[in-house]
Amino acid sequence: MIILSIESSCDETAAALTQDGRRVLSSVIHSQVDIHTLYGGVVPELASRSHIQAVSRLAALALQEAGLSRREIDAVAVTYAPGLIGAVLVGVGFAKGAALSLGVPLIPVHHIRGHIAANYIAHPDLEPPFVCLVASGGTSMIVEVQDYTRMTVLGSTRDDAAGECFDKAARVLGIGYPGGAQIDSLSRSGDPEKYRLPQSHVTGNPYDMSFSGLKTAVVNLAHTAKQRGEELDLPSLAAAICRAVSDTLLSRALLAAEERGYGKLAIAGGVSANTLLRADLEAACARSGLKAYCAPLSLCGDNAAMIGCQGYYEFLAGVRGDSSLNAYATMSPDSAFIRW
Repeated sequence: MIILSIESSCDETAAALTQDGRRVLSSVIHSQVDIHTLYGGVVPELASRSHIQAVSRLAALALQEAGLSRREIDAVAVTYAPGLIGAVLVGVGFAKGAALSLGVPLIPVHHIRGHIAANYIAHPDLEPPFVCLVASGGTSMIVEVQDYTRMTVLGSTRDDAAGECFDKAARVLGIGYPGGAQIDSLSRSGDPEKYRLPQSHVTGNPYDMSFSGLKTAVVNLAHTAKQRGEELDLPSLAAAICRAVSDTLLSRALLAAEERGYGKLAIAGGVSANTLLRADLEAACARSGLKAYCAPLSLCGDNAAMIGCQGYYEFLAGVRGDSSLNAYATMSPDSAFIRW
């Protein structure tokens, strides 16, 4: 089954052709980093306009790179939640028109489910059940993947997500956008022990986490240094931030994986590209006897191939969309199993 997939939930417009949920025939992405760097973060209105300008061209380019014709498309999959509402609406609108004109099924896909599915592309041996740590710009959660379309959120952040913490820390430190990539790169030459940063301790759910305290600590360090006329050791502070984020995320994810007993722990989302987090995952799983899974860097960020992969399994489960399909700014991945 060949699926044309569209992703436009934030600041990347993406299109892909995938086959049977595991094989990527083509994957193209238009990044808006240059636009949003001017503002230190994503400007929703500008993101939506850029998606409108790029989506049709990218779909045609994906077909061209796959060497396929429109007649060979069996279905159209699209991210319909969650994300910047204007941005998501662009992709949903295009996908509805494409499916209607091609006379093929429309498959709505939850963005976080797509991130999890990126691991299926990278690891043909990976099958549910397993535990997955999902960490991206606006999401930090631990998901029990019981089946391809049946999932339970075990824990999540109570406030800021890890990706938001990276972006806000990078902004106040003046080291550029996107924050996660900049901090990761800078941290490789730093000493993570030089600065002591807090790690969250929340009550009520051992899998929940918080990053607002870490963000505030970095902001306070920066402001205090500025007031005193002192210079921060930015590489070491970046290394300390990465250490705090990795320890916070992995301690919960490992606990969940060990208690569920599946023997498999995956990570997904843009933050899963972090060098320290990936190394810590491998080391921790080796110590605990778990098998670690993480997608290549090309599949960690937002892309349409992951949407096509998850779309295949949603299709098999009977999920369909029609002209009434809407976009949603927020939605939990464990409530995304919708039939029309």
